[in-house]
Amino acid sequence: MEEKNRKQIRKTGRKPKIDPAVNRYSINLNAEDNAKFLALFDQSEIKVIAHFITACIFQKTVKTVKIDMDAIEYHEKLTRFFSQFRAIGTNYNQIVKILYRNFSEKKAGTYLFKLEKETIELVKVTKKVIRLTQEFEEKYLKKE
Repeated sequence: MEEKNRKQIRKTGRKPKIDPAVNRYSINLNAEDNAKFLALFDQSEIKVIAHFITACIFQKTVKTVKIDMDAIEYHEKLTRFFSQFRAIGTNYNQIVKILYRNFSEKKAGTYLFKLEKETIELVKVTKKVIRLTQEFEEKYLKKE
């Protein structure tokens, strides 16, 4: 009979927390302050607003990450350009070998002169790309 009257302790469900958060605070923000708060929250990449607020109150470090899509796009295009530039260098070496193997010395020299003119143009373009990249890094990728 005692067994029926006694409540059974069930081992199902969530384990109780050792130190549950039971104290609650409420604040009201106007539209401007709320916009600033949400912008900071988005930059922090913290998933829970309550965690973000406690981190701000107790001055824990809040990590903010800014992603500049223009810089990423510029980097991708620069990487593609570098790949093409390497391919041109490989092709250049192959062309010189083929010219000396298949043509006479005089004819190969004529073609190499034309190739040299185009190479000078490529060097000018490369120098311009390097200068533009340095300007871009100085203006937009300043480490603060």
